[in-house]
Formats: sequence, structure tokens, C-alpha cells
Amino acid sequence: MKKKMIVGLLLSAVLIYLTVRGIRLLDVVEGFKTIKYRYIPPVLMLILLAQVLRSLRWGVILSPIEKVDQLSLFSVTSVGFLAIVAMPARLGELARPYLISKKSNVRMTAALGTIFVERVFDSFTILIMAAFVIFFIPLPSWLIEASLFFFLISMAVLAMMIFMIVKPETSFKVVNTILNRLPDRYAQKLNHLIHHFTDGFKIITYTRCIIYVIFLSGLIWLMGVLVIYILFFAFGFHLPPVAAFVLMIILIIGITIPTAPGFIGNWHFFCVLSLSLFSIPRTDAFTFAVIYHFLSIGTTIILGLIFLPFNKFSFSGLNLQLPREQERGKSNSNLPA
Repeated sequence: MKKKMIVGLLLSAVLIYLTVRGIRLLDVVEGFKTIKYRYIPPVLMLILLAQVLRSLRWGVILSPIEKVDQLSLFSVTSVGFLAIVAMPARLGELARPYLISKKSNVRMTAALGTIFVERVFDSFTILIMAAFVIFFIPLPSWLIEASLFFFLISMAVLAMMIFMIVKPETSFKVVNTILNRLPDRYAQKLNHLIHHFTDGFKIITYTRCIIYVIFLSGLIWLMGVLVIYILFFAFGFHLPPVAAFVLMIILIIGITIPTAPGFIGNWHFFCVLSLSLFSIPRTDAFTFAVIYHFLSIGTTIILGLIFLPFNKFSFSGLNLQLPREQERGKSNSNLPA
């Protein structure tokens, strides 16, 4: 973990240097004075609404396992996203599964499987947006190649998930063949974890839930695009709506890079890179990136801190949770062999 943190900090430092190189700080300060702040309240409302929709979507994905009340889902989602922002290398992704397992009967490994499903739907939504954008503007070759790479990965992951749910006996025979090469104590533990993990994929067999999740995923990311487009007006950028789609797509790819907590460095670098495609001066683009980052991450932090007293989270607790899950798995006689 320490090595990952050091590498993340170094990478963030490099990206920050590349971003601010040639930019005068005084010009950035002057840029803050020209912002039309009347556009900020609707931006904040959209960011908040997107968070509500994320918790609602997660509840739908969890519903085949257990129906969890919306307040608990929003509370855990808020603290979970705070953990993602606060911890390096996206280690905070483990917070939501851990916390929901404390508030319900959902196993942590099954909840982790639902996060996996969530990310697949997010990937496909972003890829659909990228395909849409190509019809309106020529994208850089590197962006098309990156999108194609993510598409192939997403298709492979989705195919694996469907196969494990539709053909569980065959898929677990393959898994057991691999696990049998490991020492018994490790093989048995991994076997239980994988079985519970795939419980998070159950939504795939529920057509109505899938359609609802697809709808919510599209709505969540369209709100993200709308946030960017409204901020264009705040900065006086005369850009078409497709520019907001391009910025969103590039930014999503950029923040998958494990850097320092809060996406510091990669968020700003890829915002500036995106806006440069539309001839926005670097100083103005960097000012935009700072404000956009402050509003998005700031809202995430505030929501997380509000609900943090009701959701205690620690890595020591997380480390204890997986062994407990393994013990619970051993006592479950209904598990496939």
C-alpha cells in the first residue's frame, strides 16, 4: 500500500507539473473573478442528484440478494465515495461492500460483486457516449484506441459474468480446476470467496432490473455531461454540447489511473487536455479544471463527512471481515462444491 501511495503521489506530481507548466498563477486568480457564479447552484444540485441516483441504482443491483432501504444505500454510497476520494489507488472501492455488509445480510464478497457489475454498466455507458460523439466530431486516434480497448475488456468481463450465472456448474468446474493447483487451505478459502462474489451477478437474470439499471446508468452520466456543459456557460466558453461529452469521456479514462487521493493531477491534466481539443487557452482550461474538481470532489467529501458518523470504516475492520466471510461460507451447506 505504501508503494502504491508513493507511486501515485509521484505520478500526480508529474501530471500537475505538465498541467501548470507555462501557466501564470495570477492569470488563474483573475480567471476566478470572471466566473458567472449563478451557474454554480444548479451544478451542485445535479451533482447531488447524481449521487442519489447512484445509490438507487446500486439498490437495484443488490435487490436480487436483498432489498436495502434507500437511506442506508445513500448513506453508505456517500461514505464509500468519500473513501474512494480519500484513499490512493482506488482502495476506497472496498468501503461500500464492507459497510453494506454491516447494515444488511449481504455478504461483503457478494456486495463486491455488485460493484463489479456497476462498473461494467458504467463502462458500457461511457463507450456508448464515445460512439455517439464520433458521429459529430473527429476524435484523436489515441482516444478511439483507448475506447476500443475498454470495449473489448468490458465485453470479455460481461461474457464471463453471464457465463458464470447461466452455466454455474461448468464455470465452477473450470474455477476448481485452477484452484486445485493451489494449497488446500488457500484453494478452499478462494473457492468460498468466488462463490459469494458471483452472487453479486444475480441481477443479470432479471430483465426488468437490467433495463432499469441501464436507464439509471445513462441518466447518471448524462447528468455528469450536463454539469460540464453548464460550467461552460459559467466560464463563458462557447462550446457545443458534444464538447462536454468529449471532456467526460477523456476524464473518465484519465481518472482510472491510480494517483494521489482526490484524483489530484490526473483530473486537471485530462480536463486541460480535453479543452485544448476545442482551442480553449491553457490558463482558462486549468481554471475550469480547478473549479470543476473543487465542486465535484468537495460535494463528495461533504456528503461523506455528513454520513461518516453513522458508518464506521477502518482497514483493520476490513481485514477481519474477509476471514469472517470465509468462516460463514464454511458453515453454509448450500454452497456448490
